[in-house]
Amino acid sequence: MSHFYGSIPTSARKTVPTARAHKSTGLTTVAASWAGAVRVDVWYNEETGKDCFHVYQTRHHGAGVEKLLSQGEIGE
Repeated sequence: MSHFYGSIPTSARKTVPTARAHKSTGLTTVAASWAGAVRVDVWYNEETGKDCFHVYQTRHHGAGVEKLLSQGEIGE
């Protein structure tokens, strides 16, 4: 059974694409433009027993910056 779930609710597609991931793998999503990208990583922290996240600005095709925007525990 999947622990994490991702979706793209708004896009040019007629259907909503989804992705599932397990505690052991975590889930990474990337949304990009020609100016750069935003990446979200979610994972299960075995030490705390909590689901965690990082949100980054990142480069895309040579454009953009590398910067941590936010981090924490999901639901906190």
